[in-house]
Parts: sequence; C-alpha cells; structure tokens
Amino acid sequence: MRVLHGRSIHGGTSVVGRRVVGTLGAVALAATLLSGCGEDQEPPADADRTTSSPSPSATPEGSPSPEPSASAPSEEPGLSASPSESASEGSGDDSADGSDGAGDGSGADDGKGDGKGDGDKGESQDGKDGKDDQGKGSKDDEPEEPDNIEYGEVSNRVGKLQQRLQDLGYFVSSVDKSYGGETQQAVFALQKAGGLYRDGVVGDATQAAADKGVVPKPQTSSGKVLEIDIDRQLVLAVENGKVVKVINASSGNGETYEAKGNTYTAYTPRGSFAVYREENRMYASGLELGDMWRPKFFTGGIAVHGSASVPAFPASHGCVRVSNGAMDWIWDTWGAPSGTPVVVY
Repeated sequence: MRVLHGRSIHGGTSVVGRRVVGTLGAVALAATLLSGCGEDQEPPADADRTTSSPSPSATPEGSPSPEPSASAPSEEPGLSASPSESASEGSGDDSADGSDGAGDGSGADDGKGDGKGDGDKGESQDGKDGKDDQGKGSKDDEPEEPDNIEYGEVSNRVGKLQQRLQDLGYFVSSVDKSYGGETQQAVFALQKAGGLYRDGVVGDATQAAADKGVVPKPQTSSGKVLEIDIDRQLVLAVENGKVVKVINASSGNGETYEAKGNTYTAYTPRGSFAVYREENRMYASGLELGDMWRPKFFTGGIAVHGSASVPAFPASHGCVRVSNGAMDWIWDTWGAPSGTPVVVY
C-alpha cells in the first residue's frame, strides 16, 4: 500500500516546526543564569553525545521523525521481493494429453491414425498454451520499483533527487546516487521547509515539494548572515537576502537537565547576535555534556556546531546542531568568521 508522506501518520495532523521553548524555559533560564558548553557561567550548550570522530558521513543517531517518540530508519529497505518461479502449464498438459491420444489410438480397431492425430493435436495446442503462460508469468514476476525513495537505496533516481536538492541549495556535497546520512539530512530540511512530515522518506508530497522548488525565505535582506529558524529547525546561510544554503538543524529541546550539581534548561535564545568566538577543533563542553565539532559561539556558551547526531526535532542542550559535513562547509567554504551576524527567530 502506498503511503503518502506529507501527512502525519501519528494523530492525523501535519507536523510543522514548532517553538519548543515556552514560559517554563525562559523563567528557568532567568532564574538560574547558569549554563554552558564552554564555561559554567555561560548559557547551556549542546553536545550531549561524545563523538570520537568528526566524520561528516556518520549515520545520524536518533529518530528522523518530528517527535522523539518516533523511530529512525536504521535499516536499508527491501527494494523488491524475490520473483516466484513459474511452472509451465503446457509441460504438464503435453504429457497427459499426448499419452491420452496414444492410448486412444491403440484401443481402437481402425483409430490408430485418429488417435495419433488427437495426440499430436493435444501436444501442439497445449505446448503453445504453455509457452504463452510461461512468458506471461516471467513478465509478471519482474521486481517492481518501490514507490518511495528511502534511506539505503542506491539508484539513478536517488542521484536525480540529490542533484535537485543541491540545485535548490539544500546541503548535499556530492551526487553519488546513494541515499545515506547526508541525503537524509537534506530531505529532512526540505520536509521542514515545506511543512511536511519529517520522516526522511521521499513520497508523493516530498517529491512534489522538490519538483516545485520549495525553499525557505530569509528574514534578512543585506550582508552575510547566518539565520537560525527555531520554529522549522533550519540553519540558513544568507547573502544579501538570498539563501545560498539550507541546512537541517536541531536546537534546544526545552527540557531541564542536571550538570555538575546544577539544573539547567535546554534553551536556544532568539535575537540578533554575532559570532564572537570560534574553535577550529573538537571542543569539549565545560559542563561535561560531550564534544562539539568546530563550534562558532554567538551568545554566551551557545554555538552552532557539528554533531554526528542531528535528528529532525529539537534535541540539544541549547546549542544548534548541524551535521559535521555542514559545519565543515560553514568553516571552509562559506566562512562565517568572528563578527558574522547570527539572527535567531
């Protein structure tokens, strides 16, 4: 049965990026004034899972669904069922009818010729039928291409999808026809931009969004700005009002957590900031929350940084996670040096 991905399968409602921080988060943050990725006195940061390698190709941990309760696609889908072996109906019928014809000929005083004729006729007719049936069965048993494009598929259509996403500005570093973690991140971003169900599966609705050219609109109109859309969980690299790259992201989940004997709230503040500090290395959290790949801090201990785990929903301690590959692009290709404006909304 075809599943239309673009509508929620949990509760029947479309899942759109939502603001995860409410009054509780703001009050908790103001009350504690404690947090930090780097230092204890700075706001809370992400990196809740320690990564031993900054490899951008690591398969994302966590679920691709918009809610933590959903599960991630972790196995390659079966692309087709094994074709069943078709038996020729003509083969069995030939034997039976031929022997019947021979029997009729030997049992009749003057029907040998007739019996042989009947047998030949039976073989000829049944053999023809058997050939037709066999050919038809082979055609019907050819494996069918799955309706949806999912994680693990390797095909030309995946290559076309990657090229389309790349042309639209979604972060895809290479068109290799293989649906891996990087392509999944780009599909998450497309689904978020289109207000679709965030499962990483390219069904009818997601393909339509790609065909239509759905791209989020920036909030700034001049200069080089790193925009962070909290509601849709996206990071946008913007130049003079034009989006040049769309990156899947995961920010603070609004929950409270314990670190070094204190209670903090996983909150990503909104507002206008600027990159004021950057660490071109794997950086360890001052609150022992884990490691961050090449972080760029824009307020207190809050940074945009690379991570091997970037689900489709808010999941960090306050920082803004992007994939390691996307963070490398920000550093090595786009730049975003100290002083680069960061607008969070």
